[in-house]
Amino acid sequence: MQFLLALIVAGPLVGAAAALLPAPPGLRGNSPDQAVLRHGVTVTGVILLAAIVLALGFDHDRPSAMQATTDVSWIPALGVRIHLGVDGISLPLLLLTALLTFLCALYSYFKMPSGPSPKAFVALLLVLESGTLATFAVLDLVLFFLAFETVLIPMYFLIARWGGEGRRAASWKFVLYTLLGSVVMLLGLLLIGIKAGTFDMVALATDNGRGLTTTVQVVAVLAIGLGLAVKTPMWPLHSWLPDAHTAAPTVGSVLLAGVLLKMGTYGFVRIVLPIAPDGMRTFAPYLAAFAVAGIIYGSLACLALVRPGNKGDLKRLIAYSSVGHMGFVLLGIATMTPTGVNGALFANIAHGLITGLLFFLVGALKDRYGTADLDTLAGATGAALYGRAPRLGALLAFAAVASLGLPGLAGFWGEMLALFGAFDPAEGLSRPAFLTFMAIGGLGTLLTAAYLLLVVRRVCMGGPRPAGETPIADVQGYEVAAWSPLVALTVLAGLWPAVLLGLTDPAVQQLLAGGKP
Repeated sequence: MQFLLALIVAGPLVGAAAALLPAPPGLRGNSPDQAVLRHGVTVTGVILLAAIVLALGFDHDRPSAMQATTDVSWIPALGVRIHLGVDGISLPLLLLTALLTFLCALYSYFKMPSGPSPKAFVALLLVLESGTLATFAVLDLVLFFLAFETVLIPMYFLIARWGGEGRRAASWKFVLYTLLGSVVMLLGLLLIGIKAGTFDMVALATDNGRGLTTTVQVVAVLAIGLGLAVKTPMWPLHSWLPDAHTAAPTVGSVLLAGVLLKMGTYGFVRIVLPIAPDGMRTFAPYLAAFAVAGIIYGSLACLALVRPGNKGDLKRLIAYSSVGHMGFVLLGIATMTPTGVNGALFANIAHGLITGLLFFLVGALKDRYGTADLDTLAGATGAALYGRAPRLGALLAFAAVASLGLPGLAGFWGEMLALFGAFDPAEGLSRPAFLTFMAIGGLGTLLTAAYLLLVVRRVCMGGPRPAGETPIADVQGYEVAAWSPLVALTVLAGLWPAVLLGLTDPAVQQLLAGGKP
């Protein structure tokens, strides 16, 4: 199994190199471009299959233990090792990354975004997958930083070369924000490694901060937390996100929201919580305050965008909704309780599934109407998807009610558990403060329901199609193939949350070293 995890991490890099080579004549077919896109589907499909085999071979009786581990020396002088492993916290994120990347490759095979050579597109997509998978699999602080940074360049080029209007400014904003945050984060990681005498994340988590003074922990959490907060993104460090989403191609938005944002929150859970608990306890109330501010801010921004006459872009609206949803994740982490952290991890996966589906749907809507502007889509009678493209309208309504946290769908459990965690935070945290945060977060759920239902009303409802109007295409076969897994998993996670919580809870209990349930 250890070689399987190494294959999952390194396989996309080999596939990226192969994508840049000329296709063999027998595989080229009538179009070299289609051959390389088919290569992307094949490689990401193999990685997804390997991730599923890894999950099937995972010992579910020991989800708190690191499994499929590889541990070899890389830079002996610095004590840096190639240390890989997976537990109940990282396994769902590995599967989510492999699934979303495969679905993006499959979607691109039929609907390649306009831009330069597909060779470069496929290679960048595979490098992005490798960096993201490595982030969730490595167990060395230096390797974590390298993997964390690997995703910046491919995402920058995906936005800058295959994006829409304003793509250059958006791509530069994305890379500058995240690079500046990463520089500060690196200093915090080096501080921990040097003071503790090791960069091994498992050893540091087992020590649980006992080898670090409170001052070192506070400084480290401040530095690392800033870098992770930019990637999450936490309000007010979020301003790169709406521009990046608005300009990115459909698959870029799906991966950015579905996978890349999870790297920041994963870093909080994997590094900050277990390695520097005293420092985290110092900053937890501030993190929670910023989290609920982001929940309200994101919801109010969405309500402003959905109002008639404001020329709100639907992709931009979903980007702002991500600021709010990730606020619930940060609130759960800030409680420092198993309930809150499990809720944060569940909300991570749910957001990846639901928001990935939303961006797929908005991309399809933009392809059909030529715009994602809400005022243009609504028009005099509304886009009226229920009448013009009923299956597309039904899917958009489904994704919207899943995103607002309807019970029985994946979006409900994570946010509910995060609020429950705030009701009874960890020892040493102010309960009155967290009760206030819980109340504000509860208000955010109402605002979320308001703007998403308004989106459904404006886009899906309206008058009948005028006579002579050119009909728009309903959901196509390749779209069904790309979107159905996300729909099915959203329902499965909502109806059977124990599948995911059974993986994360034992690992979280151990990670918090006996934190109060």
